[in-house]
Amino acid sequence: MTTTLPGRSFPIGATVEPDGVNFCVYSRHATVIELLLFESAADAEPSQVIRLDPDANRTYYYWHVFVAGIQAGQLYGYRAYGANAPERGLRFDSSKLLIDPYALAVANSENYQRTKAMQAGDNAAHAMKSVVVDPLAYDWEGDRPIRRAYQSAVIYEMHVGGFTRHPNSGVDPARRGTYLGLTEKIPYLNDLGVMTVELMPVQQFDPQSAPLGINYWGYQSVAWFAPHAAYSSRKDPLGPVDEFRDMVKQLHRAGIEVILDVVFNHTAEGDEHGPTLSLRGLDNSSYYLLDANDRSRYVDVTGCGNTIDGNKTIARRLILDCLRHWVQHMHVDGFRFDLASVLSRGEDGLPLKSPPLLWDIETDPILSNTKIIAEAWDAAGLYQVASFVGDRWAVWNGRYRDTVRRFVKSDNGMVSDLADSLMGSAQFYQQPDRATERSVNFITAHDGFTLNDLVSYNDKHNEANQENNHDGTNDNFSWNSGVEGSTDDVAIESLRQRQIRNFLTILLMSQGRAMLLMGDEVRHTQQGNNNAYAQDNEISWFNWDDVEKNAELLRFVRGLIQFHQQSPIFHDRRFWSEPGGADVTWHGIHLNQPDYGENSHSLALELTDTDSDSHLHVMFNAFWEPLTFDLPQLPAGRTWRRLVDTSLDSPKDFADPPALLAGDLSHYLVTERSSVVLIAANT
Repeated sequence: MTTTLPGRSFPIGATVEPDGVNFCVYSRHATVIELLLFESAADAEPSQVIRLDPDANRTYYYWHVFVAGIQAGQLYGYRAYGANAPERGLRFDSSKLLIDPYALAVANSENYQRTKAMQAGDNAAHAMKSVVVDPLAYDWEGDRPIRRAYQSAVIYEMHVGGFTRHPNSGVDPARRGTYLGLTEKIPYLNDLGVMTVELMPVQQFDPQSAPLGINYWGYQSVAWFAPHAAYSSRKDPLGPVDEFRDMVKQLHRAGIEVILDVVFNHTAEGDEHGPTLSLRGLDNSSYYLLDANDRSRYVDVTGCGNTIDGNKTIARRLILDCLRHWVQHMHVDGFRFDLASVLSRGEDGLPLKSPPLLWDIETDPILSNTKIIAEAWDAAGLYQVASFVGDRWAVWNGRYRDTVRRFVKSDNGMVSDLADSLMGSAQFYQQPDRATERSVNFITAHDGFTLNDLVSYNDKHNEANQENNHDGTNDNFSWNSGVEGSTDDVAIESLRQRQIRNFLTILLMSQGRAMLLMGDEVRHTQQGNNNAYAQDNEISWFNWDDVEKNAELLRFVRGLIQFHQQSPIFHDRRFWSEPGGADVTWHGIHLNQPDYGENSHSLALELTDTDSDSHLHVMFNAFWEPLTFDLPQLPAGRTWRRLVDTSLDSPKDFADPPALLAGDLSHYLVTERSSVVLIAANT
């Protein structure tokens, strides 16, 4: 048996010291806490049970013990004893093995069973187990978070597993779908021009928390500090932590920032019928929002059964400590917060005018150089895209997405909104001194249609999810271009190709930070599924055959990204409409006469930046007939060159170098449903 001492109440979690490990966990309402040590992840019985004395091993509500002679790699868990009184918000169940909320790694045994944590009785044989980690025991070889100042670097939203899991990925089978597998594809990301990856959830999640028993996306966290073990090619307890850090180090060496999609609004424990995995069993009422009229029930504004009470002290500390850990010890460069509006709600479930947690994240000195991005809505109808708090929070611009989709498919009344969207939605946001990069512009994301499916389906086709096609949004603003799904019709395929290029051209001709969904650059299809949360198969996986099959589109995207990231006009933190920013002039088919009418489907903008000698003329025609646009007259010695014309075949669709046009050209015929970008250059 190991020697124990009372231990300390700080740091929280398992802290490695020269002669042992200090354990500390919070529980206000527990009467007894037991620390269980295990030899392997599949063990049904602990090698030792250490019962913490409420007098000797508790300071305030922190339970602690020092265990001599153990080290990093030790497996452990907790049992918490207390009242099982749901009507009082208490749900203690001493038969359940609990994950440490501060666990830096989790051993996800092959025989893990979620149902065992929902049923009566001991679940140790089928539970995830926490792992002691020494976060300082890693050679970063001089690596630091990139801390890149704002520039117009495209964000690439990607899934760690799905990026290389397909058999045609060329990755060794043992590395497919892993952090290590992703590093093998860094040359592809560099070639595409990606400088920032946004990883879908890599915090340890419950892989079985979905109706089909398969959780592919990962939005059901169980251990916020721990990298998801199944994404590691290594099977030792410390493997996921080191392999994740290896991946970050390699991405940084390639000049690529790493942003994590983090889920702090709910956990995989679900509603009152869900499993007892961690927070529920340690101190249910300290972490979750409970119904004031019936504390046996959870407030659910996430659509996932429960809601974290993020502005309660202990939960707030947990979240902040977690973010600091990922920055200090895992070197990530930023975070995208899933359903971030949930974190603005107080204990009564209502939105706070000045949410402490969100301001803490914004002002924390350790997090001050990170990118922080909010999905500024929740499942209960709170929508804060225009008004999310703070001076540096960026937001996923859902209004931009919907406006561009509706314009490209030729909906009426969209031209005025498109003009504002192109300027970083300057008129939409309520904060007058807002910077342009705080708008994250996107057409597609993991949640919804892919870009290919956006132009190939009128309706969602989620039958594979086995929910009778009732899941997923019905408001897609999509258009199938003439026939539902795949087709051999040459004319329809040509139109779809053009529409895809139109979307990409608008995205990369806009102020703000552009985000591209993994696979859109090569026409990845989910076969009309707009909610592939449980599809851990070829519906979701990146199909590497598409890289060659759609090489012409890939070339187009690569060229647009390169132009966007090299053009000073898209680096300016000032809006084009502001003093000192690039000059913008709006046109229609006639110069200085933009048509913002209900039936208008065209717009042109002229951008001039004297400091960089940049001069662009961009024309969008979403009308179903060709339109002739007047061109601005250029001074002597200058002429227009064509960079983009989405109606032309490759390689003319993106001309590299830009194609010289006639010097006396005063008009340009823009084909129906197409986009054109011209650059003024010296003759």
